[in-house]
Amino acid sequence: MLETSQPEALLNSALAAVEDGDGYRAELDKIRIPIYTTDADGWVTYWNQACVDFAGREPQLGEDRWCVTWRLFTQEGESLPHDECPMATAIRERRSVRSEIAIALRPNGSRVAFRPYPTPLFDKAGDLQGAINMLIDISEEQAETLKEQAARCRRLANSTEDLSAREILRSMAAGYDRSAQSLQHS
Repeated sequence: MLETSQPEALLNSALAAVEDGDGYRAELDKIRIPIYTTDADGWVTYWNQACVDFAGREPQLGEDRWCVTWRLFTQEGESLPHDECPMATAIRERRSVRSEIAIALRPNGSRVAFRPYPTPLFDKAGDLQGAINMLIDISEEQAETLKEQAARCRRLANSTEDLSAREILRSMAAGYDRSAQSLQHS
């Protein structure tokens, strides 16, 4: 089993399974990392059990488009509509999308930060057939970053004489702490 620190190698393994043909779902089911596929219009066509565990829900054929998650947010906490997510971009622009980070909200209210690896799938003639996506959980990494930001805000608050600025910085620190807490796995 490949480690999640090797996402491109893991994705290449998944792509090879898909390119081998009809038996790809059995191969993808063996991978313990969330992986799903869509058709060329973005409708979810397959997901492994790791996707269900990751998203906290069972995706629905014919209903879920672009993503297997319930709701998405940016790192800044803004709502990210599914039709603007990295998978939608990969399909529309017919290119792999890398270096993005998103936050998935599960139906139970918990959140998970992840790095997606959406990759379009083309047939031998070069026509878009769909896409495959792998979701790497980076919640702990993001929680640590948020904790560090909270600590910086507290240090700044303690070093300023401006009472208004001090309160704003303390409020920001509390917000970063809440966000970090929401990403930590229990």
